[in-house]
Amino acid sequence: MGSLIMLQFGARLPRRHFANLTSLPGVLPVTERTVVNRSRFPLARLRWIPLRHSFDGSELYWNLEQGAVNSISRRSFLVGVLGSSSVPSESSKDGVPSLKFSSKARASVEMVGVDLKPPQAKKVPHITRLFDQERTDAYYWLRDDARKSPDVLEYLKAENDYTEAVMGDSKEFQESLYKEMRGRIKEADMSVPVRKGGFFYYMKDLEGKQYPQHCRRAIPGGEGPGHVDEVMETGDGAPEEQILLDENVVAEKHEFYHVGNVKVSPNHKLFAVTEDFSGNEIFTIRVVDIETGHDVGSKINGATDSVEWGDDNTLYYLTQDETQRPYKVWRHLLESDQSSDKCLYHEEDVEHWLDIGSSNSDKYLLVASGSKITQFVLFLDKSTPQGELEYVMPRVNGVDISAAHARDHFFITKRSEEFYNSELLVCPVNDLSAQVVLLPHRPSVKLQSVSTAQDHVIVEERENGLVTLTVYTLPPAGEPIVSLGDGRKVEFPEPTYSVWLGDNQFESAVMRYSYSSLATPPSFYDYDMCTGRAVLKKVQAVLGGFDASKYKTLREWATAEDGTRIPISLVYRKDLVKLDGTDPLLLYGYGSYEICIDPDFNPNRLSLLDRGIVFAIGHIRGGGEMGRKWYESGKLLCKKNTFTDFITCAEFLLEKKYGSKDKMCVNGRSAGGLLIGAVMTMRPELFTAAVAEVPFVDVVTTMLDESIPLTTAEWEEWGNPKKEEYFRYIVSYSPVDNVTARNYPNTLITGGLNDSRVAYWEPAKFTALLREKKTTNNVVLFKCDMGAGHFSKSGRFDKLGETAFVYTFILKYLGLLHAS
Repeated sequence: MGSLIMLQFGARLPRRHFANLTSLPGVLPVTERTVVNRSRFPLARLRWIPLRHSFDGSELYWNLEQGAVNSISRRSFLVGVLGSSSVPSESSKDGVPSLKFSSKARASVEMVGVDLKPPQAKKVPHITRLFDQERTDAYYWLRDDARKSPDVLEYLKAENDYTEAVMGDSKEFQESLYKEMRGRIKEADMSVPVRKGGFFYYMKDLEGKQYPQHCRRAIPGGEGPGHVDEVMETGDGAPEEQILLDENVVAEKHEFYHVGNVKVSPNHKLFAVTEDFSGNEIFTIRVVDIETGHDVGSKINGATDSVEWGDDNTLYYLTQDETQRPYKVWRHLLESDQSSDKCLYHEEDVEHWLDIGSSNSDKYLLVASGSKITQFVLFLDKSTPQGELEYVMPRVNGVDISAAHARDHFFITKRSEEFYNSELLVCPVNDLSAQVVLLPHRPSVKLQSVSTAQDHVIVEERENGLVTLTVYTLPPAGEPIVSLGDGRKVEFPEPTYSVWLGDNQFESAVMRYSYSSLATPPSFYDYDMCTGRAVLKKVQAVLGGFDASKYKTLREWATAEDGTRIPISLVYRKDLVKLDGTDPLLLYGYGSYEICIDPDFNPNRLSLLDRGIVFAIGHIRGGGEMGRKWYESGKLLCKKNTFTDFITCAEFLLEKKYGSKDKMCVNGRSAGGLLIGAVMTMRPELFTAAVAEVPFVDVVTTMLDESIPLTTAEWEEWGNPKKEEYFRYIVSYSPVDNVTARNYPNTLITGGLNDSRVAYWEPAKFTALLREKKTTNNVVLFKCDMGAGHFSKSGRFDKLGETAFVYTFILKYLGLLHAS
């Protein structure tokens, strides 16, 4: 895993790209989790989150950004839209799913022109008093923790039926858009193979299949460091392919199926897989014998998606408390029952979350415990599984560390109030107090993560909002490590881009990374860390006549009232956009948890760009694009900066004629949905349409309730409203507390019945309030997925159908369907 960096404990994360990633079957599997944000274990300063994990710890990462090829934390960590009652049913011809809408949906097309009456939620006043302030929540009754109340389920179904009816006149277009986006996918594809031990591991997507296969082939020469020109043999005489896990076979038995992690044992004879069958992010772990395909031992229940091997007979995993906080680390012997497993660590601080990983060298188990401002790491030598966990550094409030290992040294990334952008330290494993500074703190450069190889250290930094990768060569074995020298920086061709590390075999000098921009599909490279030579291994295929030269990407800077310059990334199709103030504009934002929304490629987004929409990302405060201070100036009692920055970006884009005020849509997911809800209540007249996906909009009520999953871990992000200062501040922006009688934009709101990050009742209440208070005939639609959680459907084509629905809403209410 490399350096252990926990950033987004329990974040309200947007898996925007989770949906699109489904359209990138050949996405690179990577194990370097230090550059991604995991659903509960922000092992990096978040850009990518693992959607699926391959063997040997390899993971598929999708970027979080514009609802496309990527994704992200708790009420935030990137697409759910189509409620199950209105989701297109799926029929199969030769195993290929196709959209077929219900007769009820088709009938709704004939209802165009009929006065459709939206559901009206009953009002049952629920009064709370705190700090002499009375709050009345007439829709509190919509909360049902068991998700079984007939009244609640009937209401959610009515909302889905109404949404389906209102969108009925665009059903044929939605189906056409689905086919268009699916037509860009190379459905039968594979990831770039990863060398591990004596095998190449990779993932395959098959024509018409929703889920991937996890595969491997033996390497003719056996184990070794490999080289950048190496290619896996597949023709006649090549080693036979082994299918280790076909997710399609398992998924056939379940309405929802998500593989959280797959790890192969050290001897490559077994693998452990974590599986979620409902979308509630409570996983089951099972171990499979690769040769026989049979399960080994008993299953482990109630776990997170994290699992690590010790030796070939030992697993380490996490369990969650009643609020789904990962709080205990366990050791499991394969042939034993879960009841006999030993707890190695119990985190009793309710504001801290746990996660586990392995060092790049695979010598140590690493256990991280962290909150939004504090993180510490414990380690265990895997060769002594009966040993006790030790601290890399003492636990200090306000100090955040991560650790990587090489050459019997720990490379420690340390952030504190003084060194807010982090510094890099090194110390011998047997003398942890003998620390030497390798990279000092720099106010203008954020040290994002550190990864190691046998002879190299890879440093990922962020400067001017963009990621850089620098490779340093370690001194000869046996010599003291007291400096890193100059290092070699990897060069990238475009002025704005996204880049992330892939899997690096520890014994090798080959570093894999992926590169993309708003107009450049993901491109996967192997980089020789000794010579600086990069070899392109794969460019993600985009079918349907895609031509990158038709699109223009650029970066602009808006200026907030306090003088802060806010970066904006843009992309548009050059031959369709006039830039005269009449073009339709879609502005995306997030701005929480120090998550960076980098400008990367999304093939689905082409369906918007090719209809003349200008797409923009506002890199607003509360995110991490411009360093730690950028994040800190958009959280707690500074949270409103996030919302005013977004409004500033919108006004700037209109002033510069990148879009028309009559054709402007805003979009955000999870914590980004909070952003959309907040700016809607602050400046509703500024937007034509708004899409708030699984939005965290009832901030006060949720943050007051410690029984709700993830709440206590987020007090350091939003503030604890049990303290008057935070209570009054949060009330001043929380969307459900600020809906008044006004003209709101046409709005689509989504939720998931099994969502444990943003409970379905938050978007449901926001919908009811908007509908009650709005003063015009603009629509307010709510889509609740009745069979999934925060990240919506699990199949790649199902997710594509959801994206088609959202895009259809955007195009419809920007007045663009007639032009399609």
